[in-house]
Order: sequence, then structure tokens, then C-alpha cells
Amino acid sequence: MTFFGILWGNMENYNLSFWVKKFIDYLIAQKKSQFTCIAYKKDLEQFSGYLITKEVVDVREIKKEDIDGFIQKLLLENYTKKSASRKLNSIRTFFRFLKNEKVINFNPALEVAHPKYSQPTPRIFSPLEYRAIRDVAKKDPRTYALVELLLQTGMKIGELANLKLEDIKDSQIIVRSYGKSPERVIPLSKSAKKAIDDYLKVRPKSESPYLFITRNHKPLLIRNIRQIIDRCFDEVGIKDATVNDFRSTFIAYQLQKGVSIDYVAKIVGHRRLSSTERFLHLVNPSSEKKEKLEEL
Repeated sequence: MTFFGILWGNMENYNLSFWVKKFIDYLIAQKKSQFTCIAYKKDLEQFSGYLITKEVVDVREIKKEDIDGFIQKLLLENYTKKSASRKLNSIRTFFRFLKNEKVINFNPALEVAHPKYSQPTPRIFSPLEYRAIRDVAKKDPRTYALVELLLQTGMKIGELANLKLEDIKDSQIIVRSYGKSPERVIPLSKSAKKAIDDYLKVRPKSESPYLFITRNHKPLLIRNIRQIIDRCFDEVGIKDATVNDFRSTFIAYQLQKGVSIDYVAKIVGHRRLSSTERFLHLVNPSSEKKEKLEEL
């Protein structure tokens, strides 16, 4: 090999784009969800684009100042502090991978502080609101099953869209790993089980493995579910509500009824107990501790 060939080979070994691709391939090999892989890829490609403008393409040359400059640029471009913090987490994980691969000796991203931000207070539906949503949803078995599962399980909208027929097991439901949430089993309340059974009676005969499908036998996508729920909000006159408010309502209600915080965290897939604890100031938990979910 010529001198220039050797030089180029060494440069490629430390090329940022080369290692971003290797990192994404590693995530795929680790069977990380498609959602996770896409999120990391977008964050790191955005970071790479910024570094190219600074003429930095060698991963060994990336310093704390480069990473901090990228985060500050995001904030100036009106990214939220939460979004910028998430992107910093992606960069930290990438550099941890490089360190484990012995490409670099230390992780410069650890020297960059997360932008400080306060999380908004979770929106909790009142009994009057969620009963009104239920009443409207009852006009259509599929809509009602969507609403009941959201309200009685605390699932994320992506988890709901990914549900398959085989995930329904008698009086429980298997929620597959989605994003950062682990796979878990959630007991089904009587009303949620009945809502699913009633929907299955009218569900189009289809070979699709997904629980919720369209009339054309295609899986009901996240955007489809959001549109259906938004129509329910409009019909009952609930303003500024989101699908995620069902999850917040479920968590708050279970804590209010005295269900242990550890059990609630496990059911909703919180990896950190602090994520569940932030609901405590919104409720006055019952002194009676339970390890069984309460039906709304």
C-alpha cells in the first residue's frame, strides 16, 4: 500500500461519519428499537453537520467546546432545553461507545452540563372529563377500545399502535419494548377487557397481526390514533389535551388510590422512580397500600 493509501486508511479509522455508522450498526445488532436507532441517527447526523462547519471530522479532535457550542447553537435556534438535553444524551452515549471501542481515551461530552429546564405539570383529566370522553367514544367500538386501554393501562401511544393480537392474554396484556420503555405485562381491568372483546367482534377479518387496524386491514398508525382521540377531545370541548394525558391520569389515579409507587412505575415502564414520584405532589395518596391496579 502506498504512503497516501496508509494515510487515508488511518484517517478513515477516526472519521466521524464512519463511526456514527458503526454506532448505529451496533445499536441495530443490540436489537434496539427502530425508534431508538432513528433518534440516535438524526441527533448524531445533526451534530456531525455542525462539526463539519467547524472543519472537525476526526473523532479524536472533538473537544468539550465543540459539544457545548453545538448545544448552545440549538438553544439559539429555539430548540427547547429538553430537546437539547436529549441530544446531549445521544452524544454522550456515542462517545461512551467510542471509548469502549478504544477509539478515544475519555468522553468529552461528560464535561458538558445539561441545560436546566423544569418539566411542565402533568395534565390530569377530572372524572367528569374522562367520563365525557368515554361517552363520546362509545359510538365506535374501536375508538372505545383505544380510549379504555389508554385510560386503564397508562400505555404510550406508540405502544398502543404496536399491540398485536397475540399480546392479549386472558386478563392481561403484553406491552412490547418501545423507545426507552421495557417490555412488561399489565393486568387488564374488566372494562378494558370488555372493550377489547367488543371491538374484536366488529374488527375486519384480516390476516394482520396488529390488534388495531383500518378498514383496509392496515395497522392503525400513531397519527391515526392521535386523530381519533383529538376528535373525541373536540366533541366534548376539552382544550389543549394530548393522548399522553391519559397516561398521566392513570398514574395519578393509581397513586391517589394507594397503589405503591414501585408497582405503578413498573406498570407504566418508568426506568427511574423519580419519573413516577413527580406525580405525588398532585395527589394525596391513600394510606392503604395496594399492589393491585384500580379501575377508573
